[in-house]
Amino acid sequence: MSATLEPRTRTGTGTETTLDPFERLETLCDPGTLDVIRSEVVSGAMGEKARAGDGVVAGAGTIDGRPVFCYAQDSSFAGGSLGEQHANTIVRVLELADKARAPVVGFVSSGGARMQEGVAALGGYGRIFHRIVKLSGRVPQVSIITGLSAGGAAYSPALTDWVVMTDQSSMFLTGPGVVREALGEDVTAAQLGGTRVHERNGVCHFVAPTDSGAAYLARELLGYLPRHRDATAPVLPARPPLGYDPSDPVPEDGRSVYDMRDVVRGIVDGGELLEVSAGWARNLVTGFARLDGHTVAVIANQPRYLGGIIDSDAAQKGARFVKKCDAFGIPLLVLVDTPGYMPGTKQESAGVIRFGAEFVHAFASADVPRVTLILRKAFGGAYITMNSKDLGADYVFAWPNAEIGVMAARSAVGIINRRELEAAADPDGVRDDLTARYAETNLCPRVAAAGGHIDELITPAQTRPRLAWALRSLAMERGE
Repeated sequence: MSATLEPRTRTGTGTETTLDPFERLETLCDPGTLDVIRSEVVSGAMGEKARAGDGVVAGAGTIDGRPVFCYAQDSSFAGGSLGEQHANTIVRVLELADKARAPVVGFVSSGGARMQEGVAALGGYGRIFHRIVKLSGRVPQVSIITGLSAGGAAYSPALTDWVVMTDQSSMFLTGPGVVREALGEDVTAAQLGGTRVHERNGVCHFVAPTDSGAAYLARELLGYLPRHRDATAPVLPARPPLGYDPSDPVPEDGRSVYDMRDVVRGIVDGGELLEVSAGWARNLVTGFARLDGHTVAVIANQPRYLGGIIDSDAAQKGARFVKKCDAFGIPLLVLVDTPGYMPGTKQESAGVIRFGAEFVHAFASADVPRVTLILRKAFGGAYITMNSKDLGADYVFAWPNAEIGVMAARSAVGIINRRELEAAADPDGVRDDLTARYAETNLCPRVAAAGGHIDELITPAQTRPRLAWALRSLAMERGE
């Protein structure tokens, strides 16, 4: 049975720049639920408070009533550097999370391995990496970068499922001093590995202004996810979307751009979308939303950027997101409006074939419910990639004016009818006639539906109820 939660009231994102390690854990957990682990508790004028043992505070608590394990590094203690006992505390948290089948959230701020401890510190990172990888796909793991994180302190978050960075944080394997000595480059920590760098290269999934804002974001993210891979995600009471037809943001001209997120907000509960990796590969939107109270993972082409075309970065982004959602049983809702894959030598050199194949593999191997809606166009290999019926989608819907085929009509006519156009007295007029004829006989969604490639043509007004029905029917088949 699904766990049912009351709607969560959002608190503010905070105005402070930093919290101490214990305050970070308290902000993350439900009030009064945090119990510290392997940390020293001291009494003071403000009451009892945890003090970092060897530079890290660890604890267990709840988020929205569900268990969570957590830790926070203390950069004021030896720069947050990781020694053997420091590593033992983090490993212990990961072991307990595995036994309890509960999520892990780590607040990371560390200069890396403690040089005074040599190979013992390096071994500590090895044990942490091993534990994170063993937990991968079993329970959600979230890393929150609250300060400078270098070396192993950059690798360990990158091994977890989700990375949140605060505005004042930075991540890099080698710091500005080493870069200056080795390469002669004079860079700041922010220029080397700040949020502007990592939100655009896919290393970090979310950016928050403050420590408390990052903690609230982690709470919101975990609210969309199950506590472990064999559980179901929390269910909230259904809410209507924003009050407009989902086709309202979509221009009739297939070459005009629009923001796909506005379409999503016209479909999902409350118009709320928690976008993942918003700054990376912006021609593909990925994120979490709810439909009739149930979590769905949204993967959508974004015509606002590059016309929604798929390139190597978008393919990487999509493949990673689909795999994560499949690991935790989150149904996939795919919205399609794409002219195809990005052509050119730059993309071929960037490995678009390899990354495109990974995107195809992610969809084809996913066992979760998979529902697709084609809005305006779906051409060529991108049509197949974006969760087509023949790739294994459970349901595929299309709006009545969608175009589906190998390529756009005008481009197809230029290839098929090249000689006829060259010989025509009025090539433009002939091209227009041939284009209209090709579109009607080859790209019309009725043709795809007749061939069994589309399950149903629906009007935009029918979109939300039909998508919700499709996901409900799939859940019933799975006995959920």
